[in-house]
Amino acid sequence: MKYAVVENGRNQVMVQEGDFVLVDSHNLEKGKDYTWDKVLMVKDGEDIKVGTPYVKGAKVKGKVEGEAKGKKVVNYKKKRRKGYARKVGHRQKYTKILVEKI
Repeated sequence: MKYAVVENGRNQVMVQEGDFVLVDSHNLEKGKDYTWDKVLMVKDGEDIKVGTPYVKGAKVKGKVEGEAKGKKVVNYKKKRRKGYARKVGHRQKYTKILVEKI
């Protein structure tokens, strides 16, 4: 089993070949290549490499598959006895990336 832990913005994500990963930046075009240079850990069978803070020479390559939307977040404010109520919804846009090679 081969997998890696990469730094994705301010998050850390465990990825395997064939997995889909959601990335915050939504200005990437479909079909383009995407590379993570900040690899924190790589496991290939019994061999484990842990970086300090990053593994030297390790890269994870993927291909942009398109856009995806995140879960809807609803914010509701109300002040009692004042006739004030406000409801705001938000759905974050993500870019969906297929991990091809570690």
